[in-house]
Amino acid sequence: MRLQGIGVGRGIAHGPVVRMPDPIPEPGTEIRDADAGTEFARAGAALQEVATDLAERADRAGGEAKGVLDAQSMMAQDPSLIDDIRSRISTGRTAERAVFEAFHGFQQMLISMGGYMAERASDLGDVSQRTIARLRGVAAPGVPDVDHPFVLVAHDLAPADTASLDLARVLGLITLGGGPTSHTAILARSQAIVAVVGVTDAASLVDGTDVLVDASDGSVIVEPTTADVEAAEQRLAARRVAVPIGPGKLADGTEVPLLANIGSPADVADALARGAEGIGLFRTEFMFLGAEKAPTVAEQQEQYRAVFDAFAGRKVVVRTLDAGSDKPLVFLPTGQEDNPALGLRGLRATRANEQILRDQLTAIVAATAETGADVSVMAPMVADAAETEYFVTLARSVGVQTAGVMAEVPSCALMAGQVLGIADFVSIGTNDLTQYTLAADRLLGSVAAYQDPWHPAVLRLVKLLGDAGIQSGRPVGVCGEAAADPLLAVVLVGLGATSLSMAPSALADVRTELRQHTLEHARALAVRALDASSPAEARAAVRD
Repeated sequence: MRLQGIGVGRGIAHGPVVRMPDPIPEPGTEIRDADAGTEFARAGAALQEVATDLAERADRAGGEAKGVLDAQSMMAQDPSLIDDIRSRISTGRTAERAVFEAFHGFQQMLISMGGYMAERASDLGDVSQRTIARLRGVAAPGVPDVDHPFVLVAHDLAPADTASLDLARVLGLITLGGGPTSHTAILARSQAIVAVVGVTDAASLVDGTDVLVDASDGSVIVEPTTADVEAAEQRLAARRVAVPIGPGKLADGTEVPLLANIGSPADVADALARGAEGIGLFRTEFMFLGAEKAPTVAEQQEQYRAVFDAFAGRKVVVRTLDAGSDKPLVFLPTGQEDNPALGLRGLRATRANEQILRDQLTAIVAATAETGADVSVMAPMVADAAETEYFVTLARSVGVQTAGVMAEVPSCALMAGQVLGIADFVSIGTNDLTQYTLAADRLLGSVAAYQDPWHPAVLRLVKLLGDAGIQSGRPVGVCGEAAADPLLAVVLVGLGATSLSMAPSALADVRTELRQHTLEHARALAVRALDASSPAEARAAVRD
């Protein structure tokens, strides 16, 4: 039997299934015996212990996982949640019940908001489960502790579970929920774990079932034959012809710089070790999230300088603050929004609070002057030429030498000629471009099948941007997760992408795949993908 999902990476895994245990049961509604003060003290202590544990896991994990786990740690100390728990305990509820109800209420609020906020609901649920486990004195739900290698099957994984997987035991992951840009997928990719997500039929798998997980085509073969396993291993070996670390280029010598996506200075060492030629996406939110006020120019300058120094003489593309939606900030209010993914986010949010944007640009310029890096700056969520004009004009007035925009909204691609008549470059964020093109929340498992950058509609928008780049003589890069798919990376180059930026763990596979194709061949593959009627058909047409 063959199950289908969305693959993360290109590897294979083969072994017995181990399922994640069921969640801790909902606490009862019985009235407690202890006084309110004692009960609240229990809840407060458990929340603090969970917050500390998650923060320690974040420090050990580093990379993409650190930001996710740090955010969970802050959830455990959220003043609004703590006040809600105190209020519920004062009415006679136990600490366990008060924690459950408070977190559940916040989860329902996030789910009703949709978009990225809905995805955060699962993170809150994990914090709630860990806190209730502390209060009961039992082990928190998590990855089973077994003494043999296994393929883990779960509905979805909490960030803390994904970040702390024992890679010597866990051969691969299968999740029923999640999409290619869910936390599980992003963290699996950053740790080079073979994973297939969004496998809705995986609920039928039981412990001990032998499975073959092939991330390259998103398949799970149940009870594979020896021939199935050998064929998959041969395909993997053919894909893994090693290309030494060096500049990204095609078989005909066409240069395609391979850059890294990073979330903080802590990610620099891994990017350098894996041969990144520069940074194609430096996410700056790490300095702003959880802060009561925006960091000062001096504080920001210090963090930027750490990255710029490490890449002296090389390209570093800094994305200005991408606030709003799943990244609400106390000091940057957006008001009540029914659908924040379509609200005041990205450049829209910082334009409405321009001093924050000016301070960030000032800090970047100052850090650039102190280092030898080739620094560019780009704004997120730019919709059209008018917004491009606003950002580029502001950036240049502060001293930015190279100012560009991110193409994440379909309107930006449709207006590509005008946008590239103003911006020095465009970087395509395929995660958001896909979700807005297909009207499918990129973090919602129920519509994960739509969140596929191989969709011809998405590829046609990429081609509009690539063509405009060729006509204007200005670079068009890709910094979304699509660039980490080796075969799709070739198609993107064929569509006009001049550079590719990805999680550092994907650099080796993409570097190797590019060397197998000339520019002419890449363009021919792109035509095949554009002529397809579905993502599956596009993928098959290129692979065949």
